[in-house]
Amino acid sequence: MTNVSVADARNNFSDVIARSQKEAVFIERRGKRAAVVISPSFYERLLEALEDAEDVAAFDEAMAEEGPNVPWAQVKIDLGWA
Repeated sequence: MTNVSVADARNNFSDVIARSQKEAVFIERRGKRAAVVISPSFYERLLEALEDAEDVAAFDEAMAEEGPNVPWAQVKIDLGWA
């Protein structure tokens, strides 16, 4: 993780992009983080991890619902798989 000021990022943008291929680069304005530059591959991995976490949460929520269970054989019939 690297921190650079907005001015340094502006003056050395190519370096920021190059560095972001290996680690997150935080852009700071007045000593506070204002933005982060990451590689496209890391961004894609983050999105996939978020989607996986959302799927797990949805599954957990569905499993916690009250009500009758539907047998697997019936689910296959309902989906036209049997």
